[in-house]
Amino acid sequence: MRKLVALVALTAAFGISHAQDKVLRVVPHSNLSILDPVWTTAYMSRNHGYMIYDTLFGTDEKNNIKPQMVESWTESPDHRLWSFKLRKGLEFHDGKPVTSEDVVASLARWGKRDAMGSALMTFVDRMDTPSADTFRIFLREACGFTLEALGKPSSNVPFIMPKRVADTDPFKQIDDYIGSGPYVFKKDEFKPGDKAVYVKFAKYVPRKEAPSGTTGGKNVYVDRVEWNLALRDAQAQVNALQKGEVDIIEALGFDFFENAKKDPNIQIPKYSTVNLQYMARFNHLHKPFDNPKVRQAVLAAFDQKQFLQAQVGVKELYNTCASMFTCGTPYGSPAGSDIQSKSNMKKAQELVKASGYDGTPIVVMKPTDLASIQKLPDVAAQLLRQAGFKVDLQAMDWQTLVGRRAKKDPIDKGGWNMFLTAWQGHDIWNPIANPTMDTRGEASGWFGWGKDDKLLALRAQFMRETDNAQKKKLADAIQTRAFEIGTHVPLGEYSQPMAARKNISGFFITNGNIYWNLKKN
Repeated sequence: MRKLVALVALTAAFGISHAQDKVLRVVPHSNLSILDPVWTTAYMSRNHGYMIYDTLFGTDEKNNIKPQMVESWTESPDHRLWSFKLRKGLEFHDGKPVTSEDVVASLARWGKRDAMGSALMTFVDRMDTPSADTFRIFLREACGFTLEALGKPSSNVPFIMPKRVADTDPFKQIDDYIGSGPYVFKKDEFKPGDKAVYVKFAKYVPRKEAPSGTTGGKNVYVDRVEWNLALRDAQAQVNALQKGEVDIIEALGFDFFENAKKDPNIQIPKYSTVNLQYMARFNHLHKPFDNPKVRQAVLAAFDQKQFLQAQVGVKELYNTCASMFTCGTPYGSPAGSDIQSKSNMKKAQELVKASGYDGTPIVVMKPTDLASIQKLPDVAAQLLRQAGFKVDLQAMDWQTLVGRRAKKDPIDKGGWNMFLTAWQGHDIWNPIANPTMDTRGEASGWFGWGKDDKLLALRAQFMRETDNAQKKKLADAIQTRAFEIGTHVPLGEYSQPMAARKNISGFFITNGNIYWNLKKN
């Protein structure tokens, strides 16, 4: 009887303890189904990665590279040998220490998928691990972006995984989600389309610096973070936030922005200083977009303002941008953009006729559950039809689209011709990071698989150039070539508002939606 009473008391104690846990309830911008942030560039997978993994370096809010898992490093006088020492106290969630072998395996896998990673790997002769806390990178020749690549803040991020996980074929998804980051992923509570749960990793040792961008101390002040994956209706999200049923809406619907600003219980935190850019991406492997003349016709047809007005609508949140590199950054420029920025529908119709387009229907994938981009495909379909194209607009949820866009299959076997997406400015601001500039064809890491040797040669020159003025000239030349061959279509830039209850504090300038440093009062 005493044992039974003790058991009841213990159970009650656990119940009380769990009830007192500080739980941060978040409505993310999309569903989460792909848990491998190296296999895909999807931001939901990246955000999931930041919860459970750590990085060697990070990029602060002023775009400075700073150490994260790394304690110290040296660079040889000829800039070809880099040696890194890991800081003490790094431990995976399964209790095993993070070693240099884990790091090298993780970088090797990332380097086969990411645009900047694969660019870095063209310079790498080998990597080795002289001790458990030291790894080295030997370069064939000096390059000017080694630390910038290792501190890349957004998709694909060079997250560090256990070697056994990182040894997974980079073109297959991992199924083991052990990291060394500030949160532990509760795989047993994960329900795609319903919820994802992360709990505080008690043994995580944060850096002492203040958080900034993806650098600094990753201090965790809540016990659990719960992502509500089921709440996809924008109005229902706002209702839940007003009632206190959720704490944060990661991507507030643009239609609710003005009202949210007036609500005394809601704040619109400033969490980014760099805009996002919309784009339409072609599949270069199949008709009709295997023909650059057809792609140019689309460039002429896609007026940015029509996309921005339909999708965003709030003037203070968007701007047209003639650049393929983020406007307002060192390489933002209108170079070569006349085919789009100075065109009109009549010109587009003329280009369609001159291109030899044979009436092949264009399969445009439309996400049904991603409010920040779900209107873009409708505008695209309308403009394509006006230009003289046949369009097959196919609706699906975003995670299905993310999976399907990885397929190189013919259109009649589940393939695709076009999808529309958004990139954070950090991902596309220069010719190395911007994945659309990786024109190695089917060997390239990002979906669409454009191929152009001239652009590759210009990009290779950019990688080796150290003079900033020359890099700017090369970036202009790269963009001009990208417009000539139609790598993709830039569709303007916008700021994505976040909404939160007033009792949530600790927001800081970062590259996206990251949930450390936040307090719930």
